[in-house]
Amino acid sequence: MTTVQQALFAAVAQLRAAGIDTAPKDARRLLASALGIAPDRISLHMHDPLDDFDAFAQIAFDGLLTKRAARVPVSHLLGGREFYGRWFTVTPDVLDPRPETECLIAAALAAPFATFLDLGTGSGAIAVTLAAERPATTGIATDISVQALDVAGRNAESLAVADRIGFVQSRWFQAIDGTFDLIVSNPPYIALDEMDGLQPEVQLHEPRLALTDEADGLSAYRTICAQAPAYLTWQGRLMVEIGPTQAAAVSQMMQDAGLVQVQVLQDLDGRDRIVAAHMPQ
Repeated sequence: MTTVQQALFAAVAQLRAAGIDTAPKDARRLLASALGIAPDRISLHMHDPLDDFDAFAQIAFDGLLTKRAARVPVSHLLGGREFYGRWFTVTPDVLDPRPETECLIAAALAAPFATFLDLGTGSGAIAVTLAAERPATTGIATDISVQALDVAGRNAESLAVADRIGFVQSRWFQAIDGTFDLIVSNPPYIALDEMDGLQPEVQLHEPRLALTDEADGLSAYRTICAQAPAYLTWQGRLMVEIGPTQAAAVSQMMQDAGLVQVQVLQDLDGRDRIVAAHMPQ
């Protein structure tokens, strides 16, 4: 009879053979899902037979492993992922929220704001987190994709902030009126010539529209930086996530738009990740 430990060891080997660098972590998360327990409780059950949990646990686990070995993202297999301490539904219609984007949240929360605008919201991870962390705020979240807005709306509902976020189908500022204390965005920043180098999980399973501008990776920033001043309150802030080689170009765009106090912030790996600026006083 197969134990939890035996199943886990075999799963790690299978995923490593498929070229997955995160095999131990992924195997643990998928096994926990198949067993119906939290990943951090796997260690308590290492010597228990799989059949003690569910007669079909091994079948369910095998199915998840087969799909993961085919490079389906773990978030798609589990139906979501944790971001900034909260669970977000994730589907193939939206980008999988990355830990690096939590740096944008931390930077945004470092100063007060009453209103915010999230451009290209995708899963709603940024907008929903900002609203959840600052209960007195209201915001608007946009996306060109109706399917993405549906996912974001569901996340807002499940995390009890839907009454404070308006979801608008818009290409950047196209359908937006008014001004905001904070404008944030994690736009498509991968250049066309970089797409072939992406991991299969990203290249095959995430929406291309949210990954690349089909050009040099800077198109969205040109629009956002040029138009943002018209939508910012006095001393309002603009913050965008960037690719690690784009800081100089995006910083210059913000300066050219008349924004001041331009800053480049790094992620936990020390890579340039956020460019931020203020409206002048």
